[in-house]
Amino acid sequence: MTMEVKQSRFKIFFKDNALMLLNVLGIIIGLALGFGLREVHPSKDALMWIALDIDDRVFEEGFPGELFLRMLRMLIVPLIVCSVISGAASMDPKSNGKISLIAIGFIVVTHLIACTIGVVLSILIKPGVGGESTDADDIRENLIETQDIFADLFRNLIPNNLVETAFKQAQTQYEKTVENVTRNSTNGSFIDVVVTISKSNGSTGGVNVLGLITISTVFGVAISKLKKKAEIFLQFFVGATELILFILRNFFWAGPIGIASLVAVSIAPVEDIAGVFSRLGLFVVCVVVGLIIHQFIILPVIFIIFMRRNPFKFMLSTIRAILLGFASTSTAVAIPEMLVACDKEKVDRRVSRFTIPFCVTLNADGSVIYITCAAVFIIQLSLGTVTPAQSAIIVDRLRSQTNVVSHTMITAITYSLCKKSLKQNDEDILEVDIVVNGDTKQENHVTKL
Repeated sequence: MTMEVKQSRFKIFFKDNALMLLNVLGIIIGLALGFGLREVHPSKDALMWIALDIDDRVFEEGFPGELFLRMLRMLIVPLIVCSVISGAASMDPKSNGKISLIAIGFIVVTHLIACTIGVVLSILIKPGVGGESTDADDIRENLIETQDIFADLFRNLIPNNLVETAFKQAQTQYEKTVENVTRNSTNGSFIDVVVTISKSNGSTGGVNVLGLITISTVFGVAISKLKKKAEIFLQFFVGATELILFILRNFFWAGPIGIASLVAVSIAPVEDIAGVFSRLGLFVVCVVVGLIIHQFIILPVIFIIFMRRNPFKFMLSTIRAILLGFASTSTAVAIPEMLVACDKEKVDRRVSRFTIPFCVTLNADGSVIYITCAAVFIIQLSLGTVTPAQSAIIVDRLRSQTNVVSHTMITAITYSLCKKSLKQNDEDILEVDIVVNGDTKQENHVTKL
C-alpha cells in the first residue's frame, strides 16, 4: 500500500512538473552539447543548425533556439497589449494610478538597493585592481549624452505613431563631421581639425514596450470610463489574452529543445572559456555574489515584510519562468510563464496583467548589479582584449533569472497592498443595474476578469 501511495505521489509530481523537469533536462543537454561541440570543432555547415552563421558572424541563438524565440517574440507584443488593456479596463482610474505608483516605488527602491550592493561588492572585492590596462586609443568614443537618454525615454513613453510602436523605438542619432581648416599666422599656415557633432531625432529597430504600455493603459482607462459602451471592445481583448496564453502554454512543450539549443550555442563558439573566466574571475564572482544576495536575501526580506509568507515557496512556483529567463537571457519571453505563476499564487489577474509587462519594461535589478559592477571594474582597470560582456555565458543568464524573481514578487506585493481598493472597485463594478421596460426587469452583471 505504501509503495502504491509513493508511486501515485510520484506520478502526480511528474504530471504537475513535467515541463519544468524537461526544461532542466534541456539545460543539462545544452551544456553537454556545447562543451562537446567545442572539442570536435564541427564544420560551418554542421554548426549552422546549432549556431546559425551569416556573414561569418555567429548568432547568439542556435537555429532551434532561434525558432523558439521567434515564436515567443511574435506573440509577446499582442500579449502585452491585450493583457494591459484588459487589466486596466477592469479597474477604475484611481486603482490604476495606485498600482502604477506602488510598482514604480518598489522598482526605484530595489534598483537603489541593487546599485548599492554592486558598488559595495566592487569596492570590497576589487575585481579590476592589479590587471593590465590599455592605451586610451583602444577605448571606443561614446557620443551618447545623458540628457538624450532621458529625452528618448519620454519620446518612447508618448509615441507619435501607434503602428510603429510595435517595431520601432525613438533614439537620438549622432553624426560626426571632421573638417580640416587652414589657419594662417605670422609663422606660416596651420591646419586645424574641427570636429562637429550634430544630433537629430531618429529611431532604431525593436519593440517600444514602454509606448505600448502607455497606449494600452490609455485605452484601458477609457474603456473603464465608458463601461457598457465599450464592453464588446473589452471582451475582445480579454478573449485575445486567454487565446494567446493558451497557444503559448501548448507551445512551451517545445521549450526544452529550444533551451538546449540556446545554452549550447552560448558555449560552443567560445574557444577558451577557462581563459576568459581566469581573466574575469573576480568580476564574475563580484556579480554572482551580488545577484545571490539580492535574489535570496534582499527580495525575500522585502517579500516577508509585506506578504508575511514564505518567499522561497513563491520562488518555487515561478521556477518555469526562472528557467526560461535563464535559458533565453530575456525576461520578455518569460512573460507568459510569469503570468501563469501569478495566477497559481492567486494574484488578481487585473494586477498581474498590468504589472508584469510594466516591470519587464522598467525593472531590471539583476542588470543594475551587473552594470554597476562593470562600471567600477572599468574604473579600476581599463580593459584590453577582455570585456565584461565576455562573461555573458553565465552572468547574463543569472541576472535574467533575478529579474524574473523581482518582477513576480513586485507584482504579488503590489496586489497585496492594493487588495482593499480592488475589492471596493469590485463592489462598484458588480453593482446590479435594473432596467425597467414595462413589467420586465433585466439584471446586467459585469463579470470580473
